[in-house]
Amino acid sequence: MNHEFYMNLAIDEAWKYQFLTYPNPAVGCVILDKNGKILSIEAHKEAGKAHAELEAVSKALKILNPNLVLPQNANDLHEFICKNHQNLLKDATAYVSLEPCNHQGKTPPCTKLFSTLGFSEVFIATKDEHKLASGGAEFLKNQGIKVQIGICEKRAKELLKPFLKWQKSSFKIFKLALSLNGSALGKIVSSKASRTYAHRIRSKLDLLVVGGETISYDRPILDARLANAKAPNVCILSHKKLETFDKNIPLFGVPNRQVFSSIPNDARFIMYEGGENFLNAFKDEMDMFLIFSSSNLNTFENVKLDMKLKPLYKGFLENDTYGIYEKIQIS
Repeated sequence: MNHEFYMNLAIDEAWKYQFLTYPNPAVGCVILDKNGKILSIEAHKEAGKAHAELEAVSKALKILNPNLVLPQNANDLHEFICKNHQNLLKDATAYVSLEPCNHQGKTPPCTKLFSTLGFSEVFIATKDEHKLASGGAEFLKNQGIKVQIGICEKRAKELLKPFLKWQKSSFKIFKLALSLNGSALGKIVSSKASRTYAHRIRSKLDLLVVGGETISYDRPILDARLANAKAPNVCILSHKKLETFDKNIPLFGVPNRQVFSSIPNDARFIMYEGGENFLNAFKDEMDMFLIFSSSNLNTFENVKLDMKLKPLYKGFLENDTYGIYEKIQIS
């Protein structure tokens, strides 16, 4: 069996929800039945909601028994499945990008799920080094489940980089939207799907950082309306004093928003948004880059920067492509 194939499916699914799970890690899970057929490919989608393993198990059970009516709450769902699984997943196999949790947090331990349902094998990309959540692999082994760790470990550790960074300090990402010919100029560059995804990320941020020129010329609102979610606090980096900006600019009218002129110390998840000049000024401070590319050409000049980036994940949103990148370290 090609274990790397299935684990890459789990990791790719997790990347789709990267940053949206803050402050939790992005995790993916694939479930195979006892004959090796894929039943589900799922991920953890948001902090406080079902973990990837519970999402995947519930989806697999629903496929095997469409008449199951599953609760929405993660704790209720976990309890319901443990009592009503009907041995439908006995001898099933799971591929998980991170060692399953072995403690009761906001949701119950995923290890209990695998042992109660009678899984025969659990493949894990990388261990969980967090003291509270670790120990899952050992528990599963003690329950007679075959466990193998280290499949696609390098990719799994790349997936965990934001989580590990914002646990200890601040994680910074730069969002850039480009036309097909590489221009960041124009009133609307990205599709609605891309903008909605960006708004979903905005709603999770501790801080959104923008330049003074963008504020003065574009007069943006910088909210998360397309995600029907709360707007982020904003930091305006500018030579101008904050009090000199026109307070009729929409961003200043967003309720319950704080606007800063410097980055507060307690901001752990920070996204910068802007064009070529803003990116050039702060590119060396970034941990990752989120770059959207639309399918449209325009007449504006393209971005000219000397940057070497490594793609971590690429996906599609309507007619756009987007990628998550990190800097290539040149020794």
